[in-house]
Amino acid sequence: MPRLAANLTMLFNEVPFLDRFEAAAKAGFNAVEFLFPYEYKPAELRARLDGNGLKLVLHNLPPGDWARGERGIGCHPDRVGEFRDGVGRALEYAAALGVPQLNCLAGIAPKDVAAERLRATFVDNLRYAAERLKAAGLKLLIEPINTFDIPGFYLNRTAQALDLIAEVASDNLYVQYDIYHAQRMEGELANTIKANLGKIAHMQLADNPGRNEPGTGEINYRFLFGWLDAIGYDGWIGCEYKPKTTTEAGLGWRAAHGL
Repeated sequence: MPRLAANLTMLFNEVPFLDRFEAAAKAGFNAVEFLFPYEYKPAELRARLDGNGLKLVLHNLPPGDWARGERGIGCHPDRVGEFRDGVGRALEYAAALGVPQLNCLAGIAPKDVAAERLRATFVDNLRYAAERLKAAGLKLLIEPINTFDIPGFYLNRTAQALDLIAEVASDNLYVQYDIYHAQRMEGELANTIKANLGKIAHMQLADNPGRNEPGTGEINYRFLFGWLDAIGYDGWIGCEYKPKTTTEAGLGWRAAHGL
């Protein structure tokens, strides 16, 4: 049976962020993920995790200036120093929070920068981060994101992620496979997951269109959950969707899908 983690950036947003840990536990989740921990003190977050019996399974490296529209700086040639400082900061939080893996957002490709330079920058940054995380016992992930929601995002297809992983040539770099983003960019979900199962360390879900909970759109999640069991996927699946009404009202999808 798939192991589900509540994405606290997206779910339970009817309450303040620090109260979402308790809400997730009361709703039956035993694991959570979120985009970023950096505006809170590590001890504050750890207390919320421990106090509610929750495991943190994922957060991201620092993304640059999120409030101003930046969505990662991994491919930005003029931000390498900032990127490497961010790896160090993320590792400090990871050690305090017990998270086993971190996701690196590639970012929106800067204009007027040659494709070769963008790729070389991202590859070098991934090599650096993968080595630092491996020394700390953590996995590094990269996530293809659809260019309808984030126009210009550098990494947007599974094949591209796998090609980058091959060039980085680290045994500590994996794919974070977001079913919603993959459906929008390429489809062929079941066979893509099966073919690349060894390089997929984490998954996320939402339905399409609308990025709402499973059962609201075109993706056959009942089939996919059974498929993941059949092929032996044993990682977490982060519930990173926008509740169609409220989080609580929409949680019936789990029982409807046999979870």
